[in-house]
Amino acid sequence: MNRLLKMMLPAALICGCSGSNAPELIPAENFADTVDSKPVALYTLKAGDITLQVTNFGGRVVSLFTPDKDGKLEDIVVGYNNLKDYVTPPGERFLGACVGPVANRISHASFIINDTTYNVPANDHGVNTLHGGYKGLDNVVWDVRDVTDSSITLHYLHADGQEGFPGNKSIDMTYSVTSKNEFRIDYAAQTDHATPINITNHPFFCLRGEGNGTVEDYIMHIKSSHYTPTDSLSIPTGEIADVTGTPFDFRTAHRIGDMIEEDNLQLKYAHGYDHNWCIDRESKDGVEIVCSVTDPETGRQIDVYSDQPGLQFYSGNFFKGDSTGKYGRPLGFRSSLALETQYYPDAPNQPNFPSIILTPGQTYHQICIYKFSVSR
Repeated sequence: MNRLLKMMLPAALICGCSGSNAPELIPAENFADTVDSKPVALYTLKAGDITLQVTNFGGRVVSLFTPDKDGKLEDIVVGYNNLKDYVTPPGERFLGACVGPVANRISHASFIINDTTYNVPANDHGVNTLHGGYKGLDNVVWDVRDVTDSSITLHYLHADGQEGFPGNKSIDMTYSVTSKNEFRIDYAAQTDHATPINITNHPFFCLRGEGNGTVEDYIMHIKSSHYTPTDSLSIPTGEIADVTGTPFDFRTAHRIGDMIEEDNLQLKYAHGYDHNWCIDRESKDGVEIVCSVTDPETGRQIDVYSDQPGLQFYSGNFFKGDSTGKYGRPLGFRSSLALETQYYPDAPNQPNFPSIILTPGQTYHQICIYKFSVSR
């Protein structure tokens, strides 16, 4: 089949789902439009027991269907059911998006490379930069380079000076689903000028289905003995702190809600968890398990594998229930969580953190794998 024709097929046809337990897919026509004069579409990928819907606007994960312990399929990521709400969001901006070129925060919306100061948008509290500024990788149309039944490769050229970041950054990202019930993301980037690069993906997982239940009941394990404390605006202090004896110790799996309301300044700052854990890695750059989260009610489990030094765990503390997701349910306080594999926040301004500066001739690589299973 001609590749271009296949790319334009309706999402449901690419999926080829059938049967009484087939996922209720978002219609492809809900995303068939243009943004900034570039075509946008919705693509459906399927392998094993999982079905994934993504759009090339922001490289966003729109829907992700997995079975529970009884075999019931449910959409376990938060999102909107049409392109308009992603372009002009009624609530959270970063649902399911690829974020960058520098994920997380940059203090004082500036950094220095080779004695040159670069100023970037202060889109976080009017002081700091969050997820690449106002028009980060989440807010642009990516070019579709290739698509199959189980994978899609996207490309974006983040131009020199865009949002204040130096260098023409050529970025490739492949989403794939596998027969092992994995959702895998492969990133690669090159630049023609020294620049910071720290890309991640921002799916909000709700293991009981979008808008159902609370993440406080999930069982969490994080392979980390240290984390990076922050100030009141979520900027790291520079300390790499031991988790022993704190609510940040998930080395032994326990309920997320067990200590989330403890009298702890870090938890008060973030109204829960919204912190970077420094992964206890067994190798320098191998793909290793970094965390697991399980919902005892449905049996759904996510194991996260990564080659990155950090993991940002966000417990959905700033959802207020004032907007709804794809199925008309309110997106409530702590009803979903994010598990973002990445370098440490504010790395360009923290000399004791691993560097994220990419120089000409180098290639940035990252692999993140979300593996889905059921625990009975």
